[in-house]
Amino acid sequence: MSFSGTFTNWLKNTQTSLRDQVKKFQNRDFMDAVVAGCALVAAADGHIESSEKQKMASYINRSEELKVFDMNDVISRFNHFVSGFEFDHGVGKMEALKAIGKLKNNPEAARILIGVCCAIGAADGDFDEKEKIIVREICQSVNLNPADFQL
Repeated sequence: MSFSGTFTNWLKNTQTSLRDQVKKFQNRDFMDAVVAGCALVAAADGHIESSEKQKMASYINRSEELKVFDMNDVISRFNHFVSGFEFDHGVGKMEALKAIGKLKNNPEAARILIGVCCAIGAADGDFDEKEKIIVREICQSVNLNPADFQL
Protein backbone atom coordinates (compact mmCIF):
# COMPACT_ATOMS: atom_id res chain seq x y z
CA MET A 1 0.00 0.00 0.00
CA SER A 2 1.31 3.45 -0.87
CA PHE A 3 2.00 6.18 1.65
CA SER A 4 -1.03 8.15 0.44
CA GLY A 5 -3.22 5.05 0.85
CA THR A 6 -1.92 4.50 4.39
CA PHE A 7 -2.48 8.16 5.27
CA THR A 8 -6.00 8.08 3.78
CA ASN A 9 -6.86 5.02 5.88
CA TRP A 10 -5.41 6.63 9.01
CA LEU A 11 -7.40 9.82 8.36
CA LYS A 12 -10.64 7.88 7.85
CA ASN A 13 -10.06 5.91 11.07
CA THR A 14 -9.28 9.09 13.00
CA GLN A 15 -12.40 10.84 11.69
CA THR A 16 -14.53 7.81 12.54
CA SER A 17 -13.06 7.68 16.05
CA LEU A 18 -13.75 11.38 16.67
CA ARG A 19 -17.27 11.06 15.30
CA ASP A 20 -17.90 8.07 17.60
CA GLN A 21 -16.60 10.01 20.62
CA VAL A 22 -18.94 12.90 19.87
CA LYS A 23 -21.89 10.56 19.26
CA LYS A 24 -21.62 9.11 22.73
CA PHE A 25 -22.69 12.50 24.06
CA GLN A 26 -25.79 12.63 21.86
CA ASN A 27 -28.19 11.67 24.58
CA ARG A 28 -30.88 13.41 26.55
CA ASP A 29 -29.26 12.79 29.95
CA PHE A 30 -26.06 14.58 28.94
CA MET A 31 -27.92 17.53 27.44
CA ASP A 32 -30.21 17.78 30.47
CA ALA A 33 -27.26 17.69 32.86
CA VAL A 34 -25.40 20.43 31.01
CA VAL A 35 -28.47 22.63 30.74
CA ALA A 36 -29.41 21.98 34.38
CA GLY A 37 -25.87 22.93 35.43
CA CYS A 38 -26.11 26.13 33.41
CA ALA A 39 -29.44 26.98 35.04
CA LEU A 40 -28.06 26.25 38.52
CA VAL A 41 -25.05 28.48 38.05
CA ALA A 42 -27.06 31.21 36.37
CA ALA A 43 -29.54 31.20 39.29
CA ALA A 44 -26.86 31.16 42.00
CA ASP A 45 -27.11 34.89 42.63
CA GLY A 46 -30.90 34.92 42.59
CA HIS A 47 -31.43 36.10 39.01
CA ILE A 48 -30.44 34.95 35.56
CA GLU A 49 -28.51 37.46 33.46
CA SER A 50 -28.97 37.71 29.72
CA SER A 51 -25.18 37.35 29.32
CA GLU A 52 -25.36 33.96 31.06
CA LYS A 53 -28.03 32.73 28.63
CA GLN A 54 -26.01 34.00 25.67
CA LYS A 55 -22.82 32.39 26.97
CA MET A 56 -24.61 29.04 27.35
CA ALA A 57 -25.97 29.18 23.80
CA SER A 58 -22.61 30.25 22.39
CA TYR A 59 -20.67 27.57 24.27
CA ILE A 60 -23.05 24.85 23.12
CA ASN A 61 -22.82 25.99 19.51
CA ARG A 62 -18.99 25.93 19.60
CA SER A 63 -18.43 22.74 21.56
CA GLU A 64 -17.86 19.63 19.44
CA GLU A 65 -19.52 17.55 22.15
CA LEU A 66 -22.51 19.82 22.58
CA LYS A 67 -23.30 21.32 19.20
CA VAL A 68 -24.93 18.03 18.23
CA PHE A 69 -27.98 19.18 20.18
CA ASP A 70 -30.77 21.17 18.59
CA MET A 71 -30.68 24.67 20.07
CA ASN A 72 -34.48 24.71 20.34
CA ASP A 73 -34.30 21.62 22.59
CA VAL A 74 -31.55 23.24 24.66
CA ILE A 75 -33.54 26.43 25.14
CA SER A 76 -36.68 24.47 25.98
CA ARG A 77 -34.87 22.44 28.64
CA PHE A 78 -33.13 25.55 30.03
CA ASN A 79 -36.52 27.24 30.38
CA HIS A 80 -37.85 24.09 32.06
CA PHE A 81 -35.11 24.17 34.71
CA VAL A 82 -35.40 27.94 35.15
CA SER A 83 -39.15 27.60 35.73
CA GLY A 84 -38.36 25.21 38.59
CA PHE A 85 -36.29 27.94 40.24
CA GLU A 86 -39.03 30.48 39.64
CA PHE A 87 -41.56 28.19 41.32
CA ASP A 88 -39.35 27.43 44.32
CA HIS A 89 -35.57 27.74 44.48
CA GLY A 90 -35.19 24.54 46.52
CA VAL A 91 -37.37 22.51 44.18
CA GLY A 92 -35.56 23.88 41.14
CA LYS A 93 -32.17 23.09 42.64
CA MET A 94 -33.22 19.56 43.56
CA GLU A 95 -34.55 18.90 40.06
CA ALA A 96 -31.39 20.28 38.44
CA LEU A 97 -29.08 18.23 40.70
CA LYS A 98 -31.13 15.12 39.92
CA ALA A 99 -30.50 15.62 36.19
CA ILE A 100 -26.81 16.33 36.83
CA GLY A 101 -26.43 13.24 39.02
CA LYS A 102 -27.07 11.04 35.99
CA LEU A 103 -23.47 11.78 34.89
CA LYS A 104 -22.02 10.44 38.14
CA ASN A 105 -20.60 7.34 36.44
CA ASN A 106 -19.27 9.16 33.38
CA PRO A 107 -16.26 11.26 34.42
CA GLU A 108 -15.49 12.40 30.87
CA ALA A 109 -18.97 13.83 30.39
CA ALA A 110 -18.94 15.20 33.94
CA ARG A 111 -15.71 17.11 33.24
CA ILE A 112 -17.30 18.73 30.19
CA LEU A 113 -20.28 19.64 32.35
CA ILE A 114 -18.04 21.32 34.94
CA GLY A 115 -16.18 23.21 32.20
CA VAL A 116 -19.45 24.55 30.83
CA CYS A 117 -20.65 25.53 34.31
CA CYS A 118 -17.43 27.43 34.99
CA ALA A 119 -17.78 29.27 31.66
CA ILE A 120 -21.37 30.22 32.50
CA GLY A 121 -20.29 31.42 35.94
CA ALA A 122 -17.69 33.69 34.39
CA ALA A 123 -20.03 34.90 31.61
CA ASP A 124 -20.89 38.16 33.34
CA GLY A 125 -17.23 38.90 34.04
CA ASP A 126 -17.41 37.88 37.71
CA PHE A 127 -17.28 34.21 38.69
CA ASP A 128 -18.41 35.01 42.21
CA GLU A 129 -18.33 32.87 45.33
CA LYS A 130 -22.04 31.93 45.14
CA GLU A 131 -21.50 30.55 41.64
CA LYS A 132 -18.34 28.73 42.71
CA ILE A 133 -20.22 27.13 45.61
CA ILE A 134 -22.83 25.81 43.17
CA VAL A 135 -20.15 24.42 40.85
CA ARG A 136 -18.50 22.73 43.85
CA GLU A 137 -21.85 21.11 44.66
CA ILE A 138 -22.15 19.98 41.06
CA CYS A 139 -18.63 18.49 41.28
CA GLN A 140 -19.64 16.56 44.38
CA SER A 141 -22.81 15.26 42.73
CA VAL A 142 -20.76 13.80 39.84
CA ASN A 143 -17.88 12.57 42.02
CA LEU A 144 -15.26 15.04 40.80
CA ASN A 145 -12.79 16.95 42.93
CA PRO A 146 -13.50 20.69 42.80
CA ALA A 147 -9.78 21.37 43.25
CA ASP A 148 -9.19 19.88 39.79
CA PHE A 149 -11.04 22.94 38.45
CA GLN A 150 -9.39 25.49 40.79
CA LEU A 151 -12.57 25.72 42.86
